[in-house]
Amino acid sequence: MSDPLETLENITYNELDEGDSATFTRTLSEDELVLFAAVSGDVNPVHLDSAFAAESMFKERIAHGMWSGSLISAALATVMPGPGTIYLEQSLTFKRPVRLDDTLTVSLTVVRKEPKNRVVLQCDVRNQNNQVVVTGEAKVIAPTEKVSLKKPRLPKITIEDQS
Repeated sequence: MSDPLETLENITYNELDEGDSATFTRTLSEDELVLFAAVSGDVNPVHLDSAFAAESMFKERIAHGMWSGSLISAALATVMPGPGTIYLEQSLTFKRPVRLDDTLTVSLTVVRKEPKNRVVLQCDVRNQNNQVVVTGEAKVIAPTEKVSLKKPRLPKITIEDQS
């Protein structure tokens, strides 16, 4: 039997029920913050420049709001409904900043099932202090066929100092 952390298994439309819930957790590291800036092109100095951020309303560097949003996407794609899910819509309300080393937990809850395998989920993202940082609602097309796959190995990425 394979390690459950190394396996991705979906929950099909027929298996989902209103009220079902799942979580996904991730900690924001310096490398992830820089990589998100590089991949997204969002180089706002409030994310990357400590001196600039110190003068902002937050007094320190903060994460990109969409980093938190991307965790919702990851939760939908890997946990519930999981592999084969097609993301259709997302509303997001940003409640508080996310800082370096914050650990965020995405909680997904099935609100309702709709025709054509559509599922609406409440999305709640909280930090390690149980403070809400993002709320929203997602609509997805849930998979109809059960799959269990080996989690892909991603390449190691290194960051070179560009200063």
